[in-house]
Amino acid sequence: MLRTPGAWTFLAPAFAARLPYAMLSLGIVLLVLDTHGSYGTAGSVAAVSAVAQAFIGPQTGRLADRYGQAAVLVPTVIVHAISVGALIALALGHAPVWTLFLAAAPAGASVPQVGAMVRSRWVAKLSEESPAAPALSAAKLNTAFAFESVTDEFTFVIGPVLAGAIATSVNPSAGLIAEAALTVVGGLAFAAQRRTAPARHPHEPGVRRVSALSSPGVRLLAGAFLGVGTVFGAMQVSVTAFTESVGQPGANGTVYGIFAGGSMLAGVLYGMVAWRRAARHRMLASYALLVLGCSTLWAMPNLVALSVAGLVCGLAIAPTLITGYTLVETLVADGAKTEAFTWLTGAIGLGLAAGSTVAGRLIDGHGPSAGFLVPMAGAGLGLVALVSLRHLLVAPGAPSTVVASAGERGSATQPQLVGAVKG
Repeated sequence: MLRTPGAWTFLAPAFAARLPYAMLSLGIVLLVLDTHGSYGTAGSVAAVSAVAQAFIGPQTGRLADRYGQAAVLVPTVIVHAISVGALIALALGHAPVWTLFLAAAPAGASVPQVGAMVRSRWVAKLSEESPAAPALSAAKLNTAFAFESVTDEFTFVIGPVLAGAIATSVNPSAGLIAEAALTVVGGLAFAAQRRTAPARHPHEPGVRRVSALSSPGVRLLAGAFLGVGTVFGAMQVSVTAFTESVGQPGANGTVYGIFAGGSMLAGVLYGMVAWRRAARHRMLASYALLVLGCSTLWAMPNLVALSVAGLVCGLAIAPTLITGYTLVETLVADGAKTEAFTWLTGAIGLGLAAGSTVAGRLIDGHGPSAGFLVPMAGAGLGLVALVSLRHLLVAPGAPSTVVASAGERGSATQPQLVGAVKG
């Protein structure tokens, strides 16, 4: 898959551009905490940024499908740099909290959706490479999505560490300055790789474009990914609280690293397998494993047991995300793929914000173990939705017992649910 012609020309700048995605929230928290002295204020400002990103990100993805990735990326990274700069200036000037919210909203809304754009490039490149061999293209696409999931996990492990190290070693604003600089440099470098960009799907007169979210299957997957996001958010807060409660706050990184490392390992192994089972069935199995792992977190008596339970959760994360992206690619037309990917990414971010907030309140009121109830509840609700509405994950025109996924996309004539509809 990595030998695909032109792949590294967009993968390298994409990594630099998507690393800030995991730096923004922590950078905001560290800066606002230093300038305003309140965890609640810092968390609220970061949450505003995350919510804006979750709802506006898919709209930029839709524009990228219509006008091209470069046309959207260039103004987006400029707006992001200006917004982050304004947030830093307001925080350092001890401005009223409401002004921080005003700056945090565009800062989050303008985060470039590079991960979704990279996935769209893989779809376009691998389809072009093997037009007469859809099975080969599908197998490579499954591997590509696995690679992207591992990359996401890596950035979410490295990003916060990098932001924290810069902020503590230089000054609290340096973490956000580095985040904005990486966004601009990486985003512009990625946008410059026009030869690997997917084709634009401009608006045609008399044709009504339908949002990817109009697909019931996309909405179901977004809800499931919202549950995955609550696992991320609640784990970050709850692991920190648990390690502090047992007198080993320094073990926080180790425990969470085992959780994230398990996901990275599972992603690598998952991408190496030529799956024969339908993607819908794989999604249900991996999500059920996630719920199983999350259901034991609250009862863990010590750090060793918590690490083992976290590892089980992590092993289910990457396969769930990979399969979800695989499924959503089959549910929408070519002109809506980037938007569909961004809805899933945005759902994770929204779930992360909600999970960390609810877990924090439960920890304040009932102790560190109570925070682990959030991932169990969030993932459990996601599984109930997937099981009860699993028929929505079948691509239109495909037999009800088969999902045309990255492993089964053999029909070039398969009708699509979302796309241009005659008005």
